[in-house]
Amino acid sequence: MSRTGAELVVDLNADLGESFGAWRLGDDEALLSIVTSANIACGFHAGDPLTIRRACAAAVARGVTIGAQVSYQDLAGFGRREMIVPPDELAAEILYQLAALDGIARAEGGRVGYVKPHGALYNRAARDREQAAAIAAAVASYATLPILTLPGSELERAAEELRLPPVAEAFADRAYRADGSLVPRSEPGSVLSDPAVVAARAAAMMTRGSVPTTSGTDVEVSPRSLCVHGDTPGAVVLATAVRAALEDAGVTLAPFA
Repeated sequence: MSRTGAELVVDLNADLGESFGAWRLGDDEALLSIVTSANIACGFHAGDPLTIRRACAAAVARGVTIGAQVSYQDLAGFGRREMIVPPDELAAEILYQLAALDGIARAEGGRVGYVKPHGALYNRAARDREQAAAIAAAVASYATLPILTLPGSELERAAEELRLPPVAEAFADRAYRADGSLVPRSEPGSVLSDPAVVAARAAAMMTRGSVPTTSGTDVEVSPRSLCVHGDTPGAVVLATAVRAALEDAGVTLAPFA
């Protein structure tokens, strides 16, 4: 399948604000010169108040859309450990994170334009109806915001039921399974770090509408947003290569929110 014309528009997002105190992760300033949307940590998996405020201010200054990267309450595990959280508690935690980040963003002259779950919560909400519903309910109780998620996921369905716009996301630096899910980070080869490989995959997602999987087959993708993880080794180099490959392929980069 090939795609042309108006279909060739995509958002490029990355995770920001993930440093914590003296611990530094990622290069927010450099990534903000490349991406069109920034998934800013809300303090539950990473990010302290000053880091978050600086990330919001920098995003506003560069005209980059701010997204709330909500997570399980798991600083020690960087939000990548699956947790059992009752739906009402999870919804309250999502609302808490979203409202806090939006307050900081507004103080810096911006606002939260969308929501993206992080790590284990993202993967769990893709398949867990109850967790997905809790996330969507929390967002809907605050504002009608788009939610970034895998296409065909439980979170996509939960968002649609509450009339929240789901935004199909794909990952340039992650390996895929044949069913369209991401290869777990616990498995070898789940994270891709070769700039040429990652850039070529990103361009193919947009121009061919597919991505190779670990089974040797291709799976169809139609992303409105592409992610390059801010904590992937060489993230700035990867994001730069991805943006260049997309532009060379005639793809327009633009935020969805």
